[in-house]
Amino acid sequence: MSAKGILKELEGEVQAINQALVDNLQSHVPLISQVGRHILLSGGKRIRPLLFLLSARMCGCRGAYLADFSTIFEYLHAATLLHDDVVDAADVRRGQSTANTIWGNQAVILVGDFLLSKALSLAVTTNQLRVLKVLAQTTTMMAEGEILQLLHTSNLKINETEYLEVVNRKTAILMAAACQIGAILGDAPPEQEEALTQFGLNLGITFQVIDDILDFTGNEREMGKPIGNDLKEGRITLPLIHALNQATPADRERLQEIAQNLEPETVPELRQLLDKYGALDHARQLAREYTLKAQGNLEAFPQVPEKAYFRSFTEELLDRTY
Repeated sequence: MSAKGILKELEGEVQAINQALVDNLQSHVPLISQVGRHILLSGGKRIRPLLFLLSARMCGCRGAYLADFSTIFEYLHAATLLHDDVVDAADVRRGQSTANTIWGNQAVILVGDFLLSKALSLAVTTNQLRVLKVLAQTTTMMAEGEILQLLHTSNLKINETEYLEVVNRKTAILMAAACQIGAILGDAPPEQEEALTQFGLNLGITFQVIDDILDFTGNEREMGKPIGNDLKEGRITLPLIHALNQATPADRERLQEIAQNLEPETVPELRQLLDKYGALDHARQLAREYTLKAQGNLEAFPQVPEKAYFRSFTEELLDRTY
């Protein structure tokens, strides 16, 4: 099933998620709604809420309240995006001005804190202590991931293991939590809960690796940001890590020069060097390996519609172009 096919099949669920995002954003402080709507309604694939909702349904949990609970994961994700844009001094996200360029850093940081608090408040309404424990562990690891990424800013000596540690903590752990909490609410047996947790982790790694490939190969209009933007902001990702490890001394020196002062006119040369050392192919192969792991995690479940959706998700995330 194609991405359009999946979204068509899940159109009702996506609409319910979007409505819940707006409804739960209500506040007597207008700025909160303004900034929240800006980050939440400016696009986004709703991957994390859908992972939760489908996980819960696959484990036998159904009900209109799932849409409300699903917003926990989008609010947490949006909070990290707001804080990231302040840390990175970013001015464009998804093709439009970032919230911090419109309302300022102070307001955006505080609204990010509100979204985090709102997510935890919604989690309390599940009346499940295990849900709170998972979210507490998740938000702690996400904060550690943000700090690790900051420590590795412009670190051209970062290795693949250190890169994957950042990816696990900063990106994959929230997808894993969405899947695990769906399993918890569905009262899934321990082996299925673990399978869904690992599914989310493996899918999250695939998602981030593909995102890092697209930073060098994507279409600027589709991506909503300039090519090489992550590198320009100091994020050293898998393709460049691999190229630096494989390059001759002369090419390694040139890669370092380009990475430290990336300009639009040097992007083609950077791409040539990445291709020369098979860096993009290496990253794609790693993404395929994690996709296969994610698909293997699904074997713990019977053939139900949600399992088919999940398998399609894994294939679409691997092949995505934005």
